[in-house]
Amino acid sequence: MRTTNTTIRRISWLATVAFLGWFAFEAFHWTVNHVYVPPGKSLLLRYKGPLLFGGGTAPQPGRLASLEKMEVGVMEEMVGPGRHFFCPLWWERTLVEDVVVEPGEIAIVTSLVGDDLVAANDQQSTDNQFLVEGELGNTTVKGMLRRVYGPGRYRVNPYAYKVDKIKTQKDASGTQTKHSGWVAIGTGHVGVVTNQTDNPKTGAKKGIQPQPLPPGLYAVNPREQQIDVIEIGYREKTIQTALKHDASGQLLLDESGEPQMADNAGGIAFPSKDGFTIHMDFTAIWGIMPEQAPRVVEFSGNVDAVEQRVVVPLIESICRNEGSKLGAVELLVGETREHFQDETTLQFETRLKETGVALQYGLVRHIYIPRDVRIPIQQRYLADELTLTRDQEQLTAKIEADLREQERTVELETERIVVETEKLVAEKQAEGKKTAAETRAETTKLVAAIDRKTAELEREATVMLGEADADAQTLMEEAKAGRFKLAVAAFGTGEAFNQWVFATGLPDDLQLQMLYAGEGTFWTDLKGFSETMLGRQASQQSKKENAQSETNRPASSRPVR
Repeated sequence: MRTTNTTIRRISWLATVAFLGWFAFEAFHWTVNHVYVPPGKSLLLRYKGPLLFGGGTAPQPGRLASLEKMEVGVMEEMVGPGRHFFCPLWWERTLVEDVVVEPGEIAIVTSLVGDDLVAANDQQSTDNQFLVEGELGNTTVKGMLRRVYGPGRYRVNPYAYKVDKIKTQKDASGTQTKHSGWVAIGTGHVGVVTNQTDNPKTGAKKGIQPQPLPPGLYAVNPREQQIDVIEIGYREKTIQTALKHDASGQLLLDESGEPQMADNAGGIAFPSKDGFTIHMDFTAIWGIMPEQAPRVVEFSGNVDAVEQRVVVPLIESICRNEGSKLGAVELLVGETREHFQDETTLQFETRLKETGVALQYGLVRHIYIPRDVRIPIQQRYLADELTLTRDQEQLTAKIEADLREQERTVELETERIVVETEKLVAEKQAEGKKTAAETRAETTKLVAAIDRKTAELEREATVMLGEADADAQTLMEEAKAGRFKLAVAAFGTGEAFNQWVFATGLPDDLQLQMLYAGEGTFWTDLKGFSETMLGRQASQQSKKENAQSETNRPASSRPVR
């Protein structure tokens, strides 16, 4: 019994010690080892190595320690937000803010760990090899990453990467402005790309790229590329001579109607072939197309430089060179002046194409000839024009006289034609009347012949009808005589036939009465016979009237029999 109690006490004590040990471990684990990483931060760890026994493994030179291999040093991997447990005896724990790139910014990342770039390429360092390929958290070479990172939140190990946030950058050198960072290319513009280094992945070489960027928003690494924003389209440039104006701003003209040049006229001035100073105005409509923008950047820099270094010098040089080949009179006369304008425009367009600039229109607007030269030339030409005018007036008068003569000839011919027409009309009318009379006479003759023929036919028809009637009557009479002859022959004698005819003529209801009269009483008995005959006649008349009334009565009122 004593042994059993001792065993129970020992088990209870051991359980208590075990519980207290577990509780102490959990308390230490949740208080000392516990690390809470809030959102927007990460936990940077450094492994200190074993404290008592053994030694830790060091990472490769130039690299951070690996959490998987438990190497001593700063860990390459960082843990994100949440609850984590790392003992401070073995681990150094540091909270690191995430890198936030705001809108309008880009992040330029530089790798601080890995192999040297020269060693990685196994060749001498040059200007074309200073950018590193790869992604954030996945690089093996030291140096600036070629890729840039736009707005967002990134977990960055400060021992492994350096992050520089930039906005739009402009590098003005001479007449050019290079853009990098966030580069906005607006409508009506293109971006000409200048590579600072070769790109082995795309095959692009260092220098100006032949394909411009269309309008848009681009994230550009300033160590890799720079952008020239070039306006495209046509624009106008005029080189004009200064003229005199009065106090009200009205243009002053000389006696020939030409404007007067100011003292410092400017414009395009050059000596003519005969030694006179000529001033000229010129207007050019020129522009840059998207495919021409890289060549413009290469040769000139920007649009303003194109105008100042290319367009204006070309206009002046071509106009001076071509104008000096002609005399003042040739520049004033129409044909030679037009040839000069065409030749100047053609050469100007050809020379602009060589520099990558397009010409839509080039025009020599005005050529100012010195007054001392222009007035005599104009007067001479006015005299020549006056002579031509007089010649034309004489020619016009002659042509007008010929016109009047032709008009009279036309009137005469018109009258002659009218007379001839009336004559022809009268002849045609006479012929028509003659033909009509002949036609009427012939028609009357034909009608008379037809009437005679008709009378003959009617006479013949009458004779034939009379003969036919006579023959029919004869045949009828013969037929009657034959019928009576046959009837007499049938009865045997004519008396028998007559009796038969008499018998067929008697009425069907004939009643015979025998009267006997004695000698000397005939007239007396005849009286009774007369009354009897009269009564019979009245009875027959009554029957006829009744039959007639029965016939006239409506069918609905007749008696049914």
